[in-house]
Amino acid sequence: MMAENDLLRQGLEKLGFAAPELENLAKKLEAYCHELELFNSAYDLVGADTHDDVVVRHILDSVSAVSELRKRLEPVFASGAVPLVADIGTGGGLPGIPLALAMPDVNFMLVERMSRRCLFLENCKAVLGLENVQIQCEQAERVALASFDAAVFRAFRPLDKKMTKVLLRVVKPGGFLAAYKARLDKITEEMEAIKDQVPEYQVVPLNVPFLTDDGAYSRNLVVISK
Repeated sequence: MMAENDLLRQGLEKLGFAAPELENLAKKLEAYCHELELFNSAYDLVGADTHDDVVVRHILDSVSAVSELRKRLEPVFASGAVPLVADIGTGGGLPGIPLALAMPDVNFMLVERMSRRCLFLENCKAVLGLENVQIQCEQAERVALASFDAAVFRAFRPLDKKMTKVLLRVVKPGGFLAAYKARLDKITEEMEAIKDQVPEYQVVPLNVPFLTDDGAYSRNLVVISK
């Protein structure tokens, strides 16, 4: 087993982060890992057995999409605006908090309906000094229409028609949804069920450092443009 910082640092290097950015990011992400582990039993934040699990399956998984998200947000940057991205159903702040730490020039809204988890998120915001993060303790259905340039979510449940409608309504015209998903065959099956709402989508493979790929742990980003 690697030392705690080594696994995270090496993962960030594999994802293309360079010094001095890497050192500060690794320090902040390690602090976030500490908060997750400290409060996990009380708030049921993540499924992970070890620190390495938290780093790989949650932190590196979240930031593996940074380059793809930045590329798709380029029109907003080009307009001179600061992109606003929602993390819908953020839970313990995943992927929103790692993304906010890795993309300090983007504003994030963490949307979570459970008040106790919102308390945890507020604590993380203070501990990590996240000036580019706001927290909305609300159901996704009550988020204002067309508020965001993009919405991200780690979707462990299949997208259904109701949730797809909710998610599309919070994104501005020209914006996009980005769902962290697993195996391609499951994605195809899932998207077939909502093809009347989402006739077109893109699947972008994600390379998550140190994630065991036995077929069950493959990671992809499903991008739906509005």
